[in-house]
Amino acid sequence: MKNILIIGGSNGIGKALANMLAEDHTVIASFFKSETKHPHIHYFYHNAQESLNLDSLPETIDGLAYCVGNISLKPFHRFTEEEYLQDYKTQVVGAVKVIQDILPRLKLSVSSSIVLFSTVAVQTGFNFHSLISASKGAIEGLTKALAAELAPKIRVNCIAPSITQTQLANSLLNTEEKITANGQRHPLGRIGQAEDVASLAAFLLSDSSSWITGQIIHVDGGISTLKK
Repeated sequence: MKNILIIGGSNGIGKALANMLAEDHTVIASFFKSETKHPHIHYFYHNAQESLNLDSLPETIDGLAYCVGNISLKPFHRFTEEEYLQDYKTQVVGAVKVIQDILPRLKLSVSSSIVLFSTVAVQTGFNFHSLISASKGAIEGLTKALAAELAPKIRVNCIAPSITQTQLANSLLNTEEKITANGQRHPLGRIGQAEDVASLAAFLLSDSSSWITGQIIHVDGGISTLKK
C-alpha cells in the first residue's frame, strides 16, 4: 500500500485518479473550490499558489500527481500580462512549490513517482492556445529536468491529454453538438474521458512503471500523430 498525494483531487482527472487508487492505497487529495467525498480518501483544502500544510500528510509519500489546471483559450493579442502570470503561477509555480514541499518525504520512499500534466497543444500547435501552451510547455521542461536531477530515486513523468470530458472543459463541451464536433477531430472518433487519462496516471504512480521516467506521454485519441 502506497501513500499517494493528489493535488486537485476532487474534480475531473484528479477525482478519477483518486477514486481508482483509493481501494488499494492511502490517498490524500486536495480540493480548492469543491470537495467530493469518497469514504476512503483523506481530503484537505489547498490553494495551488500557496505552500502545503504538511501537518496532515504522512511522513513518507510514495506518489504525487499535480492535477491542477486551467483552460483559457483566446487570441494571442487579447491576453494580458496579468492573465499569463496568473496562469503560470497556478500551473507551474504551484507544481514547483508542492514538489519542493514534499521532496524530503518522497525521498523516504523505496520507490516514488511524480506525475505532472501538460496538453497535446504544446507539441501540436492549435489556434488560441498560446496561453495554456506557454505554461504547459514549462511543465514539460520541468518534467525532463527533474527526472534527470532526481534519478534514480524518484521518477518524474508527464501526461499530455487532448480535450477531456471534465468540468474544466465544460465551456467547450456543453452541448451534444460541441461534443460530437470535438470528437470527430480525433482519429478515434471521440473525446477523452477522465478515466482514460487517470488510468495512465495510476500506472505511472505504480511499481509496474518502474523503468519509465522523463517521458511526455500523449493520451489524445491519436490527434497529435495521426491524420484521418
